[in-house]
Amino acid sequence: MENKNKTVIKTMTLLNLFLTHTKLNLNEVMSLLHIPKTSAHRMLSSLEEIQLLDKDEDGYYTLGLLFLQFGQLVTERLDIRKLALPVMKMLRDDVEEAVNLIVKYGNEAMYIEKQDTTQPVRLYTEIGRKSPLYAGDSRIILAYLSNKEIETYLNETDLQSIGQGTITDKQKLRNIIEETRKNGYTISRSELENYTSAVAAPIYDYQGKVVAGISVAGLEVRFSEERLPYLIEKVQMAAMDISKKLGYNL
Repeated sequence: MENKNKTVIKTMTLLNLFLTHTKLNLNEVMSLLHIPKTSAHRMLSSLEEIQLLDKDEDGYYTLGLLFLQFGQLVTERLDIRKLALPVMKMLRDDVEEAVNLIVKYGNEAMYIEKQDTTQPVRLYTEIGRKSPLYAGDSRIILAYLSNKEIETYLNETDLQSIGQGTITDKQKLRNIIEETRKNGYTISRSELENYTSAVAAPIYDYQGKVVAGISVAGLEVRFSEERLPYLIEKVQMAAMDISKKLGYNL
């Protein structure tokens, strides 16, 4: 906390109030944040001045139109979801397993789209869920970072066991990353949840950069050695279809 800007933290705390409140007045902000009236007024006025908040004639504040512009930019930059969804649906129907779309989010991975399995017993992955880059299907993102980024991540990250198959040995993880790059896919077993498996492949943009990963995930019993080649082929084909939609050209 010592290295963080306290003004920024306080400002974000105030703005976060509008995640659960459509509008708030000065007194309500004071009460919710437990801050003096002068502090609340100063913060609200500053946010209004830079158009992050709007104030109506009754003295109520709402999120400003600038957030709409930011939101539009986010939507445009997440077009990969729209492009990937038809491919994900086809993949799910073909393999009858859950399909996930994964991107890097800070030092973690985030699931930004999903298609649930048609199987009666299913895994539940929530859109917006985050997971460590070193474990499970999220590893497909880690594997395609630069060597420098990977080493920095490994040096700064404590590889904690999540499932009974989580890889916690850093040299073993390096070896798996090298194998993933060579093969173009990664396989995980019981890394994020016991008795589950996943196969993931990278998605490239028009510059040839890996911007996301797609995976099929399900109960480990359905990922037998005999079935794995079929699943790998299907996931890689889906990843390439999405990559081409993003402008990737071999």
